[in-house]
Amino acid sequence: MNWIKYLALTGVVFVLTGATQAQQDKPKRKWANLKIPEVAAKDVICFALYTVHDNTLKLTAQLYPLAEGASQEVRLEVEQDGKWVEVATTKVVQPGWTAPFRVENWDDTRTYKYRVAQGAEARYEGVIRKNPVDQDEIVVAAFTGNSIQPSHGGDISRQDIIENVQKIDADLLFFSGDQVYNHTKHYAAWLKFGREFGEIIKDRPTICLPDDHDVGQPNLWGESGKVSTLGGASDGGYSRPAIYVKEVERAQTSHLPDPADPHQIGQGIGVWFTNLNWGNIDFAIIEDRKFKTGPAGRVPKQGPRPDHIRNPEYDPASVDIEGAVLLGQRQLDFLERWVEDWRRAKLKVVLSQTIFCGGAHIHGNANGRLHADMDSNGWPQSGRNRALRTLRKGFAFHCAGDQHLATIFQHGVEEHGDAIWSFCVPSIANLYLRWWEPLSPGENREQGAPGYTGDHLDGFDNKVTNYAAANPQKKPAGNLLNTRSAGFGVLRLNTKTREITMECWPRNVDITLSQTEQYPGWPRTISQVDNYSPRSWGDLGTLTFDVSNPVVQLVDASSDEVLYTIRVKGKTFTPQAPLGRAFTVKAGQDGPNQVVIKKAQVGGPPQSVQLK
Repeated sequence: MNWIKYLALTGVVFVLTGATQAQQDKPKRKWANLKIPEVAAKDVICFALYTVHDNTLKLTAQLYPLAEGASQEVRLEVEQDGKWVEVATTKVVQPGWTAPFRVENWDDTRTYKYRVAQGAEARYEGVIRKNPVDQDEIVVAAFTGNSIQPSHGGDISRQDIIENVQKIDADLLFFSGDQVYNHTKHYAAWLKFGREFGEIIKDRPTICLPDDHDVGQPNLWGESGKVSTLGGASDGGYSRPAIYVKEVERAQTSHLPDPADPHQIGQGIGVWFTNLNWGNIDFAIIEDRKFKTGPAGRVPKQGPRPDHIRNPEYDPASVDIEGAVLLGQRQLDFLERWVEDWRRAKLKVVLSQTIFCGGAHIHGNANGRLHADMDSNGWPQSGRNRALRTLRKGFAFHCAGDQHLATIFQHGVEEHGDAIWSFCVPSIANLYLRWWEPLSPGENREQGAPGYTGDHLDGFDNKVTNYAAANPQKKPAGNLLNTRSAGFGVLRLNTKTREITMECWPRNVDITLSQTEQYPGWPRTISQVDNYSPRSWGDLGTLTFDVSNPVVQLVDASSDEVLYTIRVKGKTFTPQAPLGRAFTVKAGQDGPNQVVIKKAQVGGPPQSVQLK
C-alpha cells in the first residue's frame, strides 16, 4: 500500500468535505486524531452489517483502503452442503470503501453461514440468521453515544458489551446514533466502530441510524437538506458538504430495507426511513433530524444559544411557530400507512434517534439547568403531537437514544398518559452529562416512587409521565463509565403475551448474574395496549371472535377517523374508546376488512363475532 499516496487522497477528500484551512490548521485533540491502520491484503474487509426484510437480504461490507491495482469487485458467498456458493457480486463504492449487496428471494426460514470475499485472500465470515418467527420473545440490544474521549471512559474496551450481547444472544442490534464522534474523519472512526462491535454485528441483523455527530456537526436540524451557514447548524441544514453526508449514510444505512419513500432531499441527499419486519415484530425506522426545522432566526431567542431556553418565565407557546416541521409530511404519511398494516405483525415498535419530549433539566454539569432544549423531539410541539397522534394509532412502543440519559416516559397529548411509551437508552460512554431533575415532585406517582417520577410538563409544556431516570452522580468518581450512568438497553418483546420489558444495564457487569443490578427504575414491563390507553376512556364491551389473533380497527362513526388498529391476542378483545361517541368496529384475519359492529359505545354488551 502506498500510504503517502493514500493520505494525500484522503487529504483531498477532507478538503472537499468542507473543512476550511483554519479548521485544518486547528490543533486536534489527541482522542480525536484517529489513524487508519495499515492491514494485510487478507484483512482488508473490516466488518459487515445486514438486514433481511420481505425475503430480501441487504448486506454492506466495510473495507479498509484497497491497495493500488487491487480488484474492486467484492463477492458474497453462502455455505450450502459444505460448499461456498456465490450469491452476489458488487463493486466497491468510494468515497468510503463500502460494498453493498442485495439478494432477493432470500430464504429466511434457514440460517446460513456467509462470507464476504475480495481478491484471492480477503475473507470475512458471519451468520445470516433465520427469521425468528417461531420464538415467543425477540431480544433487542440497544445502544447510543459511542464517545471515544478517554477522560470520560471512551477509550475503555467494549468487550463487556460484546460478551453480554453474546450471552443473551440478542436477535437484533439497534444503534440509535452517534456511533462516530469525529466530525471530520467519519471513515476512520467508523472503521474503529467496526473493529469494536463487528464481532456481534456480523452474526445478527443490525439497525444503525446516523445522528448529528455522525454527519460531522454538534446538533442537526436537517431541514430537508439545505446548507447550514452556522457551525452548529441551528439555522437548519447540513454544515458538512453533501458528499460527506452521503458517504456517512451509505456506510451506516445502505444495508437497511429499501426506503419507504426514496425521493432525495436537497443537495441530492437520500433518505432511509423504512420498516423492518423481524420475528413478527414490525419496526418502523424513522429520521428525527432530516426534515426538522432549525430554530435560529425563527423563534424568539431565550438564551445565549438559539436552541437553548434559559428563561424560566418564557411562554412555551411562543416557540411553537407556524410551519415548523418535526418528522415532515413524507414520514407522517409513511407512519399512517404503517400503523394500519398488521400483516405478519403482532407488535409495533418505532426506532429513532431521540424521544418526543425534553428529557432532561440539567445539561453538561450539575449547575447547568436548562429550561428547554430544542435539540429534542419535544420541539416543535405541534409536530411532536402530530407524530404521537399517529404512532399511538398502532400502539407503537418507542426506543431511542441521543439524550445521554436513560429514561422511561409515557407521553401525553390531550391528557397525561394518552400516548406511547418511550425508552431512551444510556450512552455507551457518556461524554456530556444530563439529569432529569424537575423542581417539583410529579403528580400521580406510583407508591414509593422517587419524586422525579409521575406526571410533569417538560420545558415546552408537553405532557409527560416519568417512570425512571438513570441520573449520573453529581460528581462522578471511581468507575468513569458507571458513575456517569453509561450502559446499554435491552428490550424483550414477547409476541405471545404482547408484553414489552425494558432493561437498563451499566457497563462492565455480567448481566446474566442474578446479583447484577440494573439502574434504578428498571426492569419495567408494560402491555402492548398501554401505548394507547387514556385514563379517561371506557370499555366498549368484550368481543369474542371465531378465529385467533384477528386485526381489529376502531373507527369514529361520525367522522370516519381511524382511532386505532391492532392485532389482538387470542380470541377475545375489549376495545377501549372515548365516552359519549359512537364507533364502528372492523376486523379481519389479515386486515380490518369486515364491519362487525356499528355504533358501538362505551358500556356496550359483550358480543360474539364471526369473521368471513
